[in-house]
Amino acid sequence: MKPTPDHYCELAPFAEEFQQGTPALLYHRIGRTRFLQKRRGLTLPVGVFRHQLRELRAAGFESTDSATRGIWITFDDGDATTLAALEPLRECAMQAVQFLVADRIGSVNDWDATGEPLMDAAQVQEWLAAGHRIGSHTLTHARLSTLTPAARREEIASSRAKLEDRFGVAVELFAYPWGEWDARLADEVAAAGYRAAFTTERGVNDATTSPFRMKRNTVWCALRRPRELWLALTK
Repeated sequence: MKPTPDHYCELAPFAEEFQQGTPALLYHRIGRTRFLQKRRGLTLPVGVFRHQLRELRAAGFESTDSATRGIWITFDDGDATTLAALEPLRECAMQAVQFLVADRIGSVNDWDATGEPLMDAAQVQEWLAAGHRIGSHTLTHARLSTLTPAARREEIASSRAKLEDRFGVAVELFAYPWGEWDARLADEVAAAGYRAAFTTERGVNDATTSPFRMKRNTVWCALRRPRELWLALTK
């Protein structure tokens, strides 16, 4: 098998690997980048997002963990721009999971100095009403490995309770902030009642993958080729 790129842009380089298990894609923001925007590669134009979904559907992928050719479509952080993903997701009959930072709903991204607006409660309800799911990304997007055991438990367990109480849905999925995880954290996530937890490790998930060490391929917008540039400007 040929080595895959560090980040996901299109299916072709990943097609062989994606046949070996259940892949997961990690998105952050949808829209147009600003020239001086920090971590601008994590912002994907909606036209590129739509093209990626259509490509996956044409290849037979469905966004469900129980499908024969399933794929996880996930978003970290709850960035407000990701509401632009709703229409492409609807068009392609795909379902996604939004991992929310429970104490930052309606606020801004204050953990990586972008200051980007985050979804407010009404926008989260819109996301849910469209048939998508939410998961926990802790209370504050803390680096869990730096916290005391009590503080870790608060970030992991209380975030789940707050989201369930606020939005009236089961929160069974967790995403490790910064992709940082270890066996101790996995045990604490399991003890908090989650069904699965996602890392940022590349690869696909199969019968040997721990449900608390789920792999994801981060989507990065390079826009190096003319076709990508055209898609970026196409709604």
